[in-house]
Amino acid sequence: MDDVAQFFTRADDAYVFARWGRPIVPVVFGVDDATLSVFKGAIEALVLLADHQMAETDPELGVNVMMFFCRDWAELPDVPNLDQLVPDLIPLVAKLQAADANQYRIFRFDPSGAIKACFVFLRMDAHLEAVPADTLALSQAAQLILLWSDTAFDQMPPLAVIEGQAVLRPEIADVIRAAYDPVMPAAAQDASHALRLAARMTRPA
Repeated sequence: MDDVAQFFTRADDAYVFARWGRPIVPVVFGVDDATLSVFKGAIEALVLLADHQMAETDPELGVNVMMFFCRDWAELPDVPNLDQLVPDLIPLVAKLQAADANQYRIFRFDPSGAIKACFVFLRMDAHLEAVPADTLALSQAAQLILLWSDTAFDQMPPLAVIEGQAVLRPEIADVIRAAYDPVMPAAAQDASHALRLAARMTRPA
């Protein structure tokens, strides 16, 4: 259970879990068509793994996954209407610049606590530039399919490299599958939830 619980136990020791409560509708800004198809393909792969759904449009929001690529965080305030989606955009940009961050995610939730939207911001620094597009896409898709802890991947990333190919680590895939089991709640704040997840991850001998 502890191994599972750490994926959703935040730095302040709070247990916070959420999965998507509606079909995912992604859009990607700042990339060419070829890269766009790679990212949408990665999201589709994770949605299939979770046995969740994608859709052409979200009836409330239009799109509910927005990925923004930039070269410098200072570009974000110039994106039309982004300040309406991210009310504290200017302080956020300052925070990201101060931390020299290269990625950031913001989740929005419905009244039940399920994920209803995710905004992903990627600053293409030297590190991210060196990552193959399909690897970066799969990593980002894995990190938006659930509300992971802010420390979940500090020690080990969600992907592993097998024979030169980046793949989802088996235990991460198992967590995602278990999290989307229809009998599991869309959101939880009690660590006993991790015990239920672990039970659904048990593989037959």
